[in-house]
Amino acid sequence: MFKRRTPLPLLRRIVAVLWPSAGWRRATAYVAHRVRRLPETPYRVAAGFACGAAISFTPFIGFHFVGAALLALLLRGNVVASAIGTVVGNPWTFPFIWAWIYSLGRWLTGGDVISNLPNVLSLHYIFDRPFEVLLPMSIGGLLTAVVAWFAFFWPIRGAVVEYQRARQWRIRRRAKGRRGHPIRETVAKVAAKTAEEDE
Repeated sequence: MFKRRTPLPLLRRIVAVLWPSAGWRRATAYVAHRVRRLPETPYRVAAGFACGAAISFTPFIGFHFVGAALLALLLRGNVVASAIGTVVGNPWTFPFIWAWIYSLGRWLTGGDVISNLPNVLSLHYIFDRPFEVLLPMSIGGLLTAVVAWFAFFWPIRGAVVEYQRARQWRIRRRAKGRRGHPIRETVAKVAAKTAEEDE
């Protein structure tokens, strides 16, 4: 129903993932707007998004959606918000995230921070070296995920509270205006009086 009539070529789709057609600023604003408008409590929205963002700091890239959803259910967060939160991990941020969690994990396990890693780090390379690469990345990723959860939770909760408060105020103002707006009442009385005189 909402698909394109003519599907985009593969290259265009890859470019759209790496660089949104509307630009990163508008794409970020759109994601923020979608998160704020979710019909849930501020805690559930913020907790869900924070779960998705936190999971993005783990090396299990193929399981981010599932992991975010499970963590959101565990913490009573919104599952849709958790899926949106996984955008924190994207092709632009993964190189920095992986370098950070690997370095942190190597430092915590007592290994050398600088190791002979390839220029392009793939999942195949990570899982083929469980003790050399996967274990340090998992340790560094889990610790970073805990910090990231709180770093994303509080600002998003505040933004959702403010958005919902402003929305309720607009709804009340609109309802009050419909019920008894003095100008509208005056216009209605004049129109009724004119109609009586015309008769």
